Amino acid sequence: MARLHPVERRFAAFMREPLSVRKAMAVIVSATLASVLVGGVVINLVDSEEFPNIGIGLWWALQTVTTVGYGDVAPHDVAGRLIGAVIMLESIAFIAIVTAAITSSFVERAQREHARSASDEPDQQRATQLEEQLAEIATRLDQLQKSIDQLHVVE
Repeated sequence: MARLHPVERRFAAFMREPLSVRKAMAVIVSATLASVLVGGVVINLVDSEEFPNIGIGLWWALQTVTTVGYGDVAPHDVAGRLIGAVIMLESIAFIAIVTAAITSSFVERAQREHARSASDEPDQQRATQLEEQLAEIATRLDQLQKSIDQLHVVE
């Protein structure tokens, strides 16, 4: 059996556990944070004249990822703008995919719960039928017991 990378193990454990709103929010925030960190570092490396330190790069990446774009920090050369375009597209796609996966997980869980509750209904109907049959059997047994008691009295 192949050994899983730590990230793969973490993802496998995440997928086994039921998804909650809190977990979903943590995943979306983590995806956004990862995009900001990668974008901030890359823009600082590619365009160090306009982004002389990592803090300015991170501020620009945060504005870009969240599509706020204040305009106080923006790349002016071609390489910086290409990095900006990639960060925007990657972030929007990444967050959309993560959000879709989370939504799909919630829908799947709701469908499973609905199917489980629907399958419980026939069990309840069957239980009701069994209770009615048992009540009928108990009534017949009472009648038989009375008939037997009357036979003993006659003798």
